[in-house]
Amino acid sequence: MPSLTVALTGAAGYIASHVAVALFERGHSVVGFDNFSNSSPKSLERVAQIADTHMPFEQLDLADTDGIEAFLRAHQVDAVIHFAGLKAVGESTEQPLRYHENNVGGSLSLLRAMENAGVRHLVFSSSATVYHPDEASPLREDASLGPINPYGATKLMVEQIIGDVATYSDLRAINLRYFNPVGAHPSGLIGEDPVGTPNNLMPFIMQVAVGRREQLNIFGDDYDTPDGTPIRDYIHVMDLAEGHVAAVEALHPTTGPGVDNVEAINLGTGVGSSVKEVLAAAEQAVDHPIPHQVVERRAGDGTVSYADPGRAEALLGWRATRTMADACVDHWRWQERNPHGFAPDPATDE
Repeated sequence: MPSLTVALTGAAGYIASHVAVALFERGHSVVGFDNFSNSSPKSLERVAQIADTHMPFEQLDLADTDGIEAFLRAHQVDAVIHFAGLKAVGESTEQPLRYHENNVGGSLSLLRAMENAGVRHLVFSSSATVYHPDEASPLREDASLGPINPYGATKLMVEQIIGDVATYSDLRAINLRYFNPVGAHPSGLIGEDPVGTPNNLMPFIMQVAVGRREQLNIFGDDYDTPDGTPIRDYIHVMDLAEGHVAAVEALHPTTGPGVDNVEAINLGTGVGSSVKEVLAAAEQAVDHPIPHQVVERRAGDGTVSYADPGRAEALLGWRATRTMADACVDHWRWQERNPHGFAPDPATDE
């Protein structure tokens, strides 16, 4: 298969770092930029260690249109995978202007830089939060859209902008709607390292398990589900990474069939797991009980949400193969070996 040069925005982040490894393993060239607002340069060192190769990198902000254009030109980029953006649902309700300015404004800057540099292929890191919360699962790509928080609204807005640009230009794009990424690379060298208090279930559970946090709060156990806790579709980050490789290869005419305009594709497992089921799997992986308590429901949490991943298999030849047990084992390996993430151990400063 011909090798592509793929640029990653937010290249040091959780998902992007795993995608970089997967792209290298497929024989592609990878370049990237990041402003390190929610990531660490150490993840790039770890990617190089896993892949045994160096990723050409530059510290750039999405707002720097001219800098991004120069970066794309210098590396003769064939396609961009766009990860960079703010991503906390709760925070987005407190700072909606910041989220629109960064996620939407930054994406506009990237699209302008791509247009100026002649880069015509884009994979966008979107989200299942674009779907209306009243839609029944499994969720298909033609389900009703209607995000209920500013984070989801920015993702949908960027999808719409990409669609408009592609309709009236030669841009070709795939919007990948993620469900809930979990797990880590099996080496234990890279994994999820959120700044501050984790907003997602798995990293919070594992930080409790490793002793960084006192206990897990389960927000309600009176939902209309078998065990009373909400059900979500959790996808191993390496499955997710392989989905990105499949998307960028399908998108580009030298490595796949190409895309006429824009496609929206779910990346999920098609299987839902409840909060208590995830907790049980994590306890099995860490081999000890994880302190937890049930508290009142949290505003905005739906009951059930999981993907219909059929379109990804039909268009990309991709499907998730790893289990929740796999994700917990891999995430724990990362967390146990890196209890403070990429930060130095406060006790040793190493």
